[in-house]
Amino acid sequence: MRALSIDLGTVRTGFAISDCTGFLASPLCVVKEADVMKLLLKVMELIEKYKITDVVIGLPKNMDGSEGESAIRARKFKSKLQQMVDICISFVDERWSTKSAQYYLNIGTTKAKKKKSIVDEVAATVILQQYLDTKRTCKC
Repeated sequence: MRALSIDLGTVRTGFAISDCTGFLASPLCVVKEADVMKLLLKVMELIEKYKITDVVIGLPKNMDGSEGESAIRARKFKSKLQQMVDICISFVDERWSTKSAQYYLNIGTTKAKKKKSIVDEVAATVILQQYLDTKRTCKC
């Protein structure tokens, strides 16, 4: 199993990838792209290049659990991607992923300018690790 996670943004989108055992998530890249079709093509490239079997998309919910414009955008993105690939695509609640990513970057020695450029891929890593941990422990 090899999973890819997507922290979908309006301008920057972060990606993370799992190791081939599906145990550990690692940052992959950040793509600056506002055009959804171009971003979908980039996702397709990553799926093919890394032989991805699972895609995880962060679902941005409000703190009360409701969904706003960003969640609607994520759902539309998933729908378009699902039409292009025949692999499992899941959502993970990403309410705390960016805050967690900022926390991890703050406890390290990452400089402020660098933090801004990598926070999205670190957030994608948090999302993916949550998915991998849940999948490993779930006895569904």
